[in-house]
This record gives sequence, C-alpha cells and structure tokens, in this order.
Amino acid sequence: MSADVAELFRPGELTRVMGVVNVTPDSFSDGGTFLDPIDAVRAGLRMVAEGADLIDVGGESTRPGALRVPAAEEMRRVLPVVAQLAAAGVRVSVDTTRVSVAAAAVDAGAVLVNDVSGGRDPDLLAMVADRGVYYVLMHARGPSATMAEQAVYGDVVAEVVAELDIRLEAVLAAGIAEERVIIDPGIGFAKTSAHNWALLSQLHAFAVFGRPLLVGTSRKSFLGTVLADGQAQPRPSDARDDATQATTALLAAADVWGVRVHAVRPAADAVRVVRAWKRSAQAAGPTRLAARATGIAGATGIVDAAGLADSAGLADSARIADSARIADSGRTGWSPR
Repeated sequence: MSADVAELFRPGELTRVMGVVNVTPDSFSDGGTFLDPIDAVRAGLRMVAEGADLIDVGGESTRPGALRVPAAEEMRRVLPVVAQLAAAGVRVSVDTTRVSVAAAAVDAGAVLVNDVSGGRDPDLLAMVADRGVYYVLMHARGPSATMAEQAVYGDVVAEVVAELDIRLEAVLAAGIAEERVIIDPGIGFAKTSAHNWALLSQLHAFAVFGRPLLVGTSRKSFLGTVLADGQAQPRPSDARDDATQATTALLAAADVWGVRVHAVRPAADAVRVVRAWKRSAQAAGPTRLAARATGIAGATGIVDAAGLADSAGLADSARIADSARIADSGRTGWSPR
C-alpha cells in the first residue's frame, strides 16, 4: 500500500472528506447526474480540487427500497470511472457489496472497498484480505429493499455496537489486517430518524473499537424531516446541503476520521474551521471566565464532574458498561484525536 494512502490514516490530521460519485440512475440524491463516465470523472476531479481526500464511486443505489442491479451492469457503470480517476492520481473507494465488482475495481486502482452489507460475503472479505486494501465495515441489517423493516431496536447504540463487534470479528478472522479497517455506524441503514440522532449524539461509544470512524449523513432523509416546512413536508434531498454541513462541523468537532458527502467544498471548509477553532482554544487555555463559571457551578451544586462529562459526550456509564467486553479485546489502534 502506497504511503500516499497510508497518509490518510496519520493521527492528528483533519477529518477526511470522502466525495460521493454515484454512477446510478436511481440514487436518492444524485441519481442520473453522472451516468456518462466522462461526467463522473469530471465530477470526481472537481471534488478533489475542492478538497476531497478520496472519491467513493458507486454503481448500485442503496437507498431504502432500492432493488439490486445485475453485477455486469454495476461493473459497467463503475470500472471506467474508477480506472480513469485512479490513473489521474485520485485515491478511489468503490462502494459495492459484490466481490466481482470490488475485485475488478481494485485491479483498476481502487484503494478502499466500502462494503455497506456489513461484511456478509466471506468471498468479498477474503479478496480484501488478499489484496491488502482498506475496508469500510458498515452496520447494516438486510438489503436495501427490506432494511426499513429491520429498524427495530431496544437500545440502538448498544445494539449497533454489539452487532458491529460480531461483524468485526468475522472481518478479522477472514484475514483483513485490523489497521486496514474503518468503522461506519450506518446512518440511515435500517434506522429511523430517532435512531440516527441517537447514534450521532453518542459517537463516543464507537471508540471501543479503536478504529477510524466514517460517518455519512449527507442529504439523508432524517435531515429533511428536521427541515420540514409548515405543511410537515420533508425538505427535498437537493436542499439539505446546509444541514449536512452543520452535521459535518459537529462530526469534525467530535474527531471522527472521515465524512462521506455529496457537496465537498463546504464540507472541507467546515473541517478546517473546526481545526482552527480547536487550535485557538488549545492555545488560549482555560480563561478566567471559564474558571469562574466552573467555581460557581461547583459551589452551587449545579453540575458535578460526571454530569459535565456526560453532557459533553465524554461519558455514558451504561454504554461503558455495555462496551467493556469489546474494550477488553485490546483493540486500541485508533482513538479520537
């Protein structure tokens, strides 16, 4: 694996921006936009110029309810775009659940396989292990056509963490090197809006895996619901970019490794603003006002240390207890910066 790709995983860097290029007619946001490989390649190159660290190319829609396309058709859509972007020096990810498509894309220059099936195909895992490329393990329950029916949880955070733990064990058992694995909580995949918000508010629960975290909120329906108009009509996907960037800034502030987005420039700007803000705060240190506020809070019993940590998303005793078994596995290769 080239040093250029390994650089993406160097600790202490900006949150990485993964630009999305869907070469599909039916993706929920940009379906039909990049059907011509020339247009798709141009879009990928433009995203890199705008600040994308890598480009995720997909040839099959994974929107809720979407039906599968033949493998040959998925390959026809994906391979020319992957090959031309890779030849131009772009770091390319292939968004697929099929071993045939993934293998051909890796042969064409892809450096990462983004598997939204949750690592269900042992042949795909074996291929990734053999080729030594990076791998995204996303939480999922069932195919797109039926995943909405699977969105039933008692405790969504605990259950998603537990299910990812099982799948990660299968990934590692297949021979994929742990340092090549990226975790994705699967926002929008077999999850309601409430489930999505719960996962986003408790991303610290995924630190138990010790792996980089990739999160995709871009233009998804739960944002459209928040932005519903007076008639309770969700805002359409092409009008959710501002809300997406709000989540991007919050995700960068939470030190996630990467965000998967359709609009690259505002996402890249957002993560840079977050870095500047954090650096300024670190340089300034605690202020007299902050110290005074802390003293007042302590004197009046308004908050205690545990409550303050929990409100900052730094502690959740129930989650920590549930995650102890995973933490005991010793997976500590990555932690939030």
